[in-house]
Amino acid sequence: MRNETKAETILRSITREYRNKIYSKFLAAIDKYKLIKNKDKICICISGGKDSMLLAECFRLFHASSKIKFDVVYLVMNPGYSDVNLKLIKHNIDTLNIDAEVVNTDIFEISNLRSADSPCYLCARMRRGALYRLAQDRGCNKIALGHHYDDVIETTLMNMLYSGSIQTMLPKLHSDNFKNMQLIRPLYFVREDDIISWAKNNKLQFLNCACKFTLENSIDSKNVSSRRLFTKKLIKDLSKDYDVDKNIFSATNNVILDKVLSYKKSGKIHSFLDNYDKVKN
Repeated sequence: MRNETKAETILRSITREYRNKIYSKFLAAIDKYKLIKNKDKICICISGGKDSMLLAECFRLFHASSKIKFDVVYLVMNPGYSDVNLKLIKHNIDTLNIDAEVVNTDIFEISNLRSADSPCYLCARMRRGALYRLAQDRGCNKIALGHHYDDVIETTLMNMLYSGSIQTMLPKLHSDNFKNMQLIRPLYFVREDDIISWAKNNKLQFLNCACKFTLENSIDSKNVSSRRLFTKKLIKDLSKDYDVDKNIFSATNNVILDKVLSYKKSGKIHSFLDNYDKVKN
């Protein structure tokens, strides 16, 4: 019997050591939110970070064993990474034996020129649009991103703290600008600490945010990355004595409309006053 290659060992660790913490949760999200259907063609978007690389690995396993008949495309959209960072991404793709296409763009340069003081929002929109376009050009009807459980609760709290709104990161959504295209998040139930553990135990090193602007402005309180780091730390501190992290996630499934001042649906605002006088004492 031949020995496993490094790529095979890393891949199988997801269904061995990390079956309960990662792969079972990956499968649970797909099942609960009906993320994948027969005849889907899904673009697995690899940014170079730990989350998207794990996502690609999970899809390789699922695609090989699932009863659902679907196709996959693995895509690295290079927004303008440095040569060192791009080399690391390609090294990891080779190490994991992922058959991914690398497509170069100049998104970092354009977003920095158009919005020099705060390019993160524009960069994110441009990257998402480019991913949809590239996926659609390859015949895909869905793109899969590596957002996980902690991204969901951090985004939920950030919207309250910085945007004054109650909204979360959905497990799937239709594109507003690309017809018949959807975005899915199969790592929705997976905790970030478990992804970090998987990477460390397999001696893998991935990119963090490789944007030059973010690296140079990580202390700026107005920077989106800095706000997320603050929110991440806040949730971690509050969760030491209480299940704050789990409660934030649960709250997104337990919105009691009778107890909110107003809510917005399809662009229309509904106030608690709309039906207040109709209630009988």
